[in-house]
Amino acid sequence: MQTYQHLENRSRECALINTACSVLHWDHQTYLPPKAATYRGEQTAYFSSLAHRLFTADEVGRWLAACENQAGALTAIQQANVREWRRRYDRATKIPASLVEEFERSATAAHGAWSEARAAADFNRFRPHLEKILELRLRMVELWGVGNNPYDTLLDEYEPGANSEELQALFSSLAPRLAGLLAKGVAFYESQPDDFPAGPYPVEQQKIFNQKVATKFGFDFDAGRIDATAHPFCTGLGPDDCRLTTRYTEDDFTNSLYSVLHETGHGLYDQGTLKEHYGTPAGEAVSLGIHESQSRFWENHIARHATFWEYWLPVAAELFPQLRKITPLTMSRHVNRVRRGFIRVDADELSYDLHIILRFNIENRLINRTLTVKELPDFWNAEFEKLFAVRVPNDALGCLQDVHWSGGMIGYFPTYTLGNLNAAQLAHKMRQAIPGMTSQLASGEYAEILSWLRTNIHCHGSIHQPSTLMTNATGEKTNPVYHLTHLREKIK
Repeated sequence: MQTYQHLENRSRECALINTACSVLHWDHQTYLPPKAATYRGEQTAYFSSLAHRLFTADEVGRWLAACENQAGALTAIQQANVREWRRRYDRATKIPASLVEEFERSATAAHGAWSEARAAADFNRFRPHLEKILELRLRMVELWGVGNNPYDTLLDEYEPGANSEELQALFSSLAPRLAGLLAKGVAFYESQPDDFPAGPYPVEQQKIFNQKVATKFGFDFDAGRIDATAHPFCTGLGPDDCRLTTRYTEDDFTNSLYSVLHETGHGLYDQGTLKEHYGTPAGEAVSLGIHESQSRFWENHIARHATFWEYWLPVAAELFPQLRKITPLTMSRHVNRVRRGFIRVDADELSYDLHIILRFNIENRLINRTLTVKELPDFWNAEFEKLFAVRVPNDALGCLQDVHWSGGMIGYFPTYTLGNLNAAQLAHKMRQAIPGMTSQLASGEYAEILSWLRTNIHCHGSIHQPSTLMTNATGEKTNPVYHLTHLREKIK
């Protein structure tokens, strides 16, 4: 038990350092002055390297071995923590601290270059930075060890247990079905009027409305906040500090709203993990496929449900008077409208997974060196046109739209579709467990829904692997049938 306590203390110490580093990352993407970026890279490199050295120290390996040899003396939660610490330790010890530092510096510089390139719709401004990020990631892959596909090594960082072969089979099966549904969805909504009133929708009024909805969902603003950024995200900076971000346009308030509600789903998961376990795997989300299931659940299965605007339209109309002339049905049609759009974060549900399949295929090729960074924009544009039957007009609406690659998050994108599959499956099970769920949505009541997620997902942290967690919650492993059924319902 004393040896286990050493491990737990070290894990919590690393969490203190990593969350401090996360504050620096959050500030970098929200309020950092442009000239401060270089020194910020030095700061994040230092803290990341410090946490890396502490966690990969020789004594941690000895403590792990001792706990594994005496596993019978540990509780189930302690055994789960040791399992996760071992997995992370075995990965981390293969990467030298110097490489961690170099990666952090490069990622900080890449983020600034990406922001400028996106604003100018000029990929060449970002290209050398992405080439550097890819080079560093490939060096890490070689150190971690390459299995059947080097992409799996990066995927494991975000979704333990997943592999590219299974994902390729899943996506190959989904793609033609999604393309067919998209064509039907576009035709269906082109036949439906879109009487959504024109703007402006003042940003300050949007902020008020967004916070009202997030609060009603259950997000605790005494332990969180919303800020503006170039690309929406959620980050946890401690057990009582969860930051949401969004971006605004006065043309349509629903753009910022649904970004906030997506990030609120992440935030509710973070706020639902058990504080007494914070700093250990038992107090952390198990995977991004599960994390994304929470964001996609609240964004799509709650906030795009046909009854959502029955409660919220009168509230919105108090802030945006032009909405007083329309009906909940008009709002529902507007936020569920199917289009062949360019931007993933603004995509409707029928087209969203096609955006992910595009990125998965590109990442796989980049990591396997069958596609170069120089070739990326042209390849993106050609593949996008095959999937969506529209031509990408510029890089800002194409390969520069996502922040992920600037931060080296290669292998992340597939978790969005896994999140969609998990969200639909959880929603199906929840409706069985909560017979009055639809009427609750029409009344703006979410407490029972959040309680179900707290009990079945949030409180378990990383105690169970993703497949086990889904089986425990729904009775089966992740099954795409529920997501496809949900999508078909969108065009009836």
